[in-house]
Amino acid sequence: MNLSEEQRAMRDVVREFAVEEIRPVARESDENQTFPEDVWDGLADLDMTSLTVPEAYGGLDVDRLTYSVVNEEVAYGMLSVATALSVHSLATSCIAEFGDDDQKERWLPDMAEGRPVGAFALSEPQAGSNPAEMTTEARREGDEYVINGKKQWITNGERSGVVVLFAKTDREDPRSVTQFVVPKDADGLAVGKKEDKLGLRASDTTSLVFDDVRIPAENRLTEEGKGLSAAFHILTGGRIGIASQSVGLAQSALDEAVAYATEREQFDRPIADIQTIRHKLADMKTQLEAARLLTRDAARREDAGENVELAASMAKYFASEAAVDVTNEAVQIHGGYGYTTDFDVERLYRDSKITTIYEGTSEIQKKVIARNLLD
Repeated sequence: MNLSEEQRAMRDVVREFAVEEIRPVARESDENQTFPEDVWDGLADLDMTSLTVPEAYGGLDVDRLTYSVVNEEVAYGMLSVATALSVHSLATSCIAEFGDDDQKERWLPDMAEGRPVGAFALSEPQAGSNPAEMTTEARREGDEYVINGKKQWITNGERSGVVVLFAKTDREDPRSVTQFVVPKDADGLAVGKKEDKLGLRASDTTSLVFDDVRIPAENRLTEEGKGLSAAFHILTGGRIGIASQSVGLAQSALDEAVAYATEREQFDRPIADIQTIRHKLADMKTQLEAARLLTRDAARREDAGENVELAASMAKYFASEAAVDVTNEAVQIHGGYGYTTDFDVERLYRDSKITTIYEGTSEIQKKVIARNLLD
């Protein structure tokens, strides 16, 4: 699928940034489990932290295909950075789409410039794939809401300055889920332990604990009871973003595998001359391009105003599973070296698995696909 001249230009700028600024710090950031804040500031300088912010509030307000391309290229550099950016963009999307003029003016200009960083608090320890089971409650008291509960798996959990929160206004009523904006420095809001993860190790993932956190009623983003539908709406577009990141990660692994196969010699010839390796690379390339086509088709459909629930789920499901397959084969092509931290494919392989889990597991995507097909 052809990109416009503007989209190609943005792709090239972000790819250059990924190669020159993100990749050189990726291994150290992964090993130390620290987020590269200088990289974030560089993305802000390129206006990438304003992708889903309207122009009136200092943002780029890009179309979904451009958003997809940017996510792909940032993930080519490092998935941890791409994930942090996509979650920040989820938060700005919620405020831009559901906030009133005062809320947008209060939050979006600064978020467009990269600070405060946004977080998206939907999942809970006992409510992951079924958020209707959440127990976090925002109880109305006069002109305030009082929030109590715990959120889990929060990307940008430590480094964020603003949280888009989903909570019930009545803990016993699954229809009462509502969306709020909560400043991170609110009294009673605490960051839980940082998760020690298989992959995505440079991205901070924590819990958030709300203990009688009081926010003004004007921080409510949706009408009471409209939060869950808002979350599902935002996450549909978010799934295209994760599919895009999966493509970027897989492209990085394929490039590493091709480079290694042409340089590594066995039996007095490059292993790229061995048919088994050639067939592996052929399969990897085919999966990658199929994933990219599905992803960009979903993005184009959303830009055309179509209902993309099915297309987004197919793209997210296929691309994330392809990322796992492609990175796995990249490790295999590297042989024993691929199992060491001396080569990036080891990190890419570990990172790939999360793409099949967050923002809707592969099983949830198949449920959505089947529902559209059969019901």
